[in-house]
Amino acid sequence: MTTATTPGHGPLSGVRVLELAGIGPGPFAGMLLADLGADVVRVDRPGGIGLSIPPDHDITNRNKRSVIVDLKAADGPARVLDLAARADILVEGFRPGVAERLGVGPEDCHARNPALVYGRMTGWGQEGPLAHRAGHDIAYIALTGTLGMIGEPGRPPGVPANLLGDYAGGALYLVVGVLAALHHARACGTGQVVDAAIVDGTSHLTAMIHAMVAAGGWQDRRAANLLDGGCPYYGTYETSDGRYMAVGSLEPQFYDAFLDLIGLPDFADARRDWTRWGELREAVAGRFKSRTRDEWTAVFEGSDACVAPVLSLREAPHHPHLAARGTFTDHGGITQPAPAPRFSATPTSVRKGPARPGADSAEVARDWDVPDLEKDPNSLKGPE
Repeated sequence: MTTATTPGHGPLSGVRVLELAGIGPGPFAGMLLADLGADVVRVDRPGGIGLSIPPDHDITNRNKRSVIVDLKAADGPARVLDLAARADILVEGFRPGVAERLGVGPEDCHARNPALVYGRMTGWGQEGPLAHRAGHDIAYIALTGTLGMIGEPGRPPGVPANLLGDYAGGALYLVVGVLAALHHARACGTGQVVDAAIVDGTSHLTAMIHAMVAAGGWQDRRAANLLDGGCPYYGTYETSDGRYMAVGSLEPQFYDAFLDLIGLPDFADARRDWTRWGELREAVAGRFKSRTRDEWTAVFEGSDACVAPVLSLREAPHHPHLAARGTFTDHGGITQPAPAPRFSATPTSVRKGPARPGADSAEVARDWDVPDLEKDPNSLKGPE
């Protein structure tokens, strides 16, 4: 059966998103909305903001358009409010109270556009003792108990880049929230504020773990459980060339296949006998150290042992499965993750590279019917 596709570039085609420039989870959320087809206009400030990523390489700004507005200028807030009046969703990541002081807070925006979904992205949230405190991903996930779950016993917790807090607990929850609120706004005609706090989202991610703790099935310490590295058949092992293999042979049939291929048939009964886990771990580690990562990859190829090589960021796009699916794409000379997830009727794509600050002012002024955007000379300047 052939599925017909609709015009546009993704299921959010026709949705207008106004993103007030920030760093971390806010731009990532804007990228995801843009990847899904929304017309995302990023409001950059004069002089720019970022983490030393050249604008041409900051793929979190792909599929977007950019204008420059000085919110501290006398007419700056009015420009943003003109855009908000024509938007479906607004995303900002200021500390609580800053947007209000600048004159672009929820009340100001809803006075112009009652149906607007106003998404607020912060670490600590809009309320609470720490709401006005500075912070970054690592502090947010530390407070939720999530960071304390990661790593080896007797060693400092492992740092999972900024993937767990900023992006999983932050940006993804913001996107879910604003899209749910957009559904409500279109049904009822009323917008609302979405308070997306990284501490809330990251805590929410641990729902199953909290259930297991309550049921007595999870010890509140590192590497002592089935899914945190405590189990010898769910973890990583070094190979003879200093690389690693990942093992996730949890179910009995997968465990049996794993033992058969790695050559340890005498440990068939050790799967459920935790008193033998230390012995099993040592035996598995010894076997993996006997061959290179690529040799072990060949051994497990085509099996259901649930074993995979640990690849680097540069290696991953070349893996046959990811290459066949087009999980990564090349656009403008930059290899990058392709939009996800996938849609049968409204496919997505990387339509354009990272938006250069202010480069799209004329287009946005025309398309969003905000002619004042073109009157400010700063709005036509590129990055300094």
